Amino acid sequence: MLNRIIHTLEKIGFGWLTPVIRLCAGQAPKEQLPLIAKGILVPILSVVLFCLVWAAAAPKVQTNIGTVPGPGEVFSQAGQLWEDHKEHRERRAQHAERQAELQVRFEERFPDREWTPRPFTGSPSYMDQIVVSLKTVFAGFLIASFVAIPIGILCGMSSTVYAGLNPIIQILKPVSPLAWLPIVMILVAALYNPANPMFERAFLSSAIVVALCSLWPTLINTAIGVSSVDKDHLNVAKVLKLGPATRIWKIILPSSLPYIFTGLRLSLGVGWMVLIAAEMLAQNPGLGKFIWDMYQSSSSSTLAYIMVAVITIGIIGFALDRLMLTLQNLVSFEEKPG
Repeated sequence: MLNRIIHTLEKIGFGWLTPVIRLCAGQAPKEQLPLIAKGILVPILSVVLFCLVWAAAAPKVQTNIGTVPGPGEVFSQAGQLWEDHKEHRERRAQHAERQAELQVRFEERFPDREWTPRPFTGSPSYMDQIVVSLKTVFAGFLIASFVAIPIGILCGMSSTVYAGLNPIIQILKPVSPLAWLPIVMILVAALYNPANPMFERAFLSSAIVVALCSLWPTLINTAIGVSSVDKDHLNVAKVLKLGPATRIWKIILPSSLPYIFTGLRLSLGVGWMVLIAAEMLAQNPGLGKFIWDMYQSSSSSTLAYIMVAVITIGIIGFALDRLMLTLQNLVSFEEKPG
């Protein structure tokens, strides 16, 4: 039972808890204590030290809107954002109840007419903008994955295909999202159908920019993984006369999964970084727009709100990386260190 718990923790990226579990079970306490100190206490102490240095240095830095906020003020503003979100959720619920009441009255009075509800016009809360950013980055990440993995497999299986696509990859890979965004916005505006929209225009622009900038790590790592598949396995597939689809599904993909997931982890990290700049320029609701709006407001709490957003971006980025590492551990035959 203990080994199963430890194995599960390691699979989901919480291997640092293993010494604690072993210590609670009474297994070699003298060996577990140094591991606990190194894996848990040292990171906690480093964070505390960082906060102390931040708190001591912040009041000494003066800007045109006041001093730099310390950890306490940033934490206070984070709590205020949460309270604002709860109030926003209550107002939305009250609006939905009011619309339901009006719909009942309207249908009683005009049974032959169709009711058109009035949408809630309140600006999105901070938590709503986090959700929008997550939806956008996952949409772009999925687009990039569906494009990059098949092309990477083709490049890995055929040196001719790789030679043909490599110049294009090397030219497009270093292009900044700030360069892609105007092109994408123009094309989306030209192809967008406002009469029957499936998604908002700004959402599409941000998601496509994320996809264009994040597909390259997955494509390159997939190509490397496929090209490094053991030749003996491929020779056996030829002897068994396996078709291309069966060969890819049964041999190439399982063997190259660690490389593919390494590329996916890198792509998701790149996409999350690119998203903030794309949201700022495209004015798509999200963390990037929140930071831009706070910067434009120039209020006394501007820096504190921006720092809350920066810390949120970092925590979410770390969580997304752990999520991809967990998926890699669950589906790969071979575990790679995180």
